[in-house]
Amino acid sequence: MNQDQLKQSVARAAIEYITPKLQADSILGVGTGSTANFFIDMLGELKDQFAGAVASSDASATRLKALGIEVLDLNSVGELVAYVDGADESNAQLALIKGGGAALTREKIVAAVAREFVCIADESKWVDVLGSFPLPVEVIPMARSYVARELVKLGGSPVYREGVVTDNGNVILDVHQLAIVDPKQLEADINQLTGVVASGLFARRGADVLLLGRAEGVETIYPK
Repeated sequence: MNQDQLKQSVARAAIEYITPKLQADSILGVGTGSTANFFIDMLGELKDQFAGAVASSDASATRLKALGIEVLDLNSVGELVAYVDGADESNAQLALIKGGGAALTREKIVAAVAREFVCIADESKWVDVLGSFPLPVEVIPMARSYVARELVKLGGSPVYREGVVTDNGNVILDVHQLAIVDPKQLEADINQLTGVVASGLFARRGADVLLLGRAEGVETIYPK
């Protein structure tokens, strides 16, 4: 199976996973990225079984609307039955690195409101130690150089993602050369830097379940 086929298999597994949880008034959180796009496309099959969705990016909102799924403002929603999204890396505790698509802050907000965070990924995203994938950090533009210097003190090598502006109007620093052995602590340390909006570390609110696409089938993994 190629990578797209693995992504399609986990998207299908996510549809099967959430279907029994949906009710007529359910609101679903939907993420951003290539794996999430496969899930969104399949979600059209279920559009009569739930009330609507909250999207973590403008791109995902547009894709949902094209399928006839109502997209709601998160401020009008009390709770999401689940949040389904991909990841750039996951470890055995289901701490994640996310943000390759620059939607990390909105993804983190939507995940915080969800009853359950269902992560979907192919086996290339499974790692023993987070950090091979550069850690995205969303930063207020005027703080970019300051935050970069502080990230160096934390052991990273930050690179400005040129030409990228987030849906919130901010910039992204991708932090290379990190071996993240304590994701929760590093997430807290980065969050405390003035000018940081959010980091792509999802450790304090990691995934509740990971549907991992392997060549031999989809594996369901819970945090160790």
